[in-house]
Amino acid sequence: MATALILIDFQTGFDNPVWGMRNNPDAEANAALLLGRWRADAAPVFHVRHLSTSPDSPLARGQPGTSFKPAVKPQPGEPVIEKTVNSAFIGTDLAEQLHKSNATSVVICGLTTPHCVSTSARMAANLGFDVTLAHDACAAFSSNADMSWAPSAHPLTPEEIHATAIAHLHGEFVTACATQTILAAGV
Repeated sequence: MATALILIDFQTGFDNPVWGMRNNPDAEANAALLLGRWRADAAPVFHVRHLSTSPDSPLARGQPGTSFKPAVKPQPGEPVIEKTVNSAFIGTDLAEQLHKSNATSVVICGLTTPHCVSTSARMAANLGFDVTLAHDACAAFSSNADMSWAPSAHPLTPEEIHATAIAHLHGEFVTACATQTILAAGV
């Protein structure tokens, strides 16, 4: 049985200031470490790209922001899964490709922690995969949400958003681990 690495939405469009402040500037470097190990061990790797249906999004189809970040760019032959919703499993053949690669477990990292990473991790667990979340190879952005529904609430920092998303996942859907812990355990 194999452990697959799933890299979610490491796209240049997330460098756009429209997203707000970001935590964990080392997310891509940590993801690159994981990717290097998986490549060295010839283990299954899947890259996920978000193609927003919103024409104003930096991640909209045809926009330069859909390009992968250089540190984690797919190599020829590595599967690229394209999605238009938060889950990497909805409207894609990711689950089938994971099964074909004999993966029973996955390591997930990517952007952004409370959105596509969380949704994909939850679905992977619901589909029966053993999920490890490389929490330091993920990142979140500041909350630009309308908080008028909770007048006493304060906008959350990117770190608060990131930590809260991981706390909601760990123990129920994933085992959250640092990149170095995952690397020490081997593929």
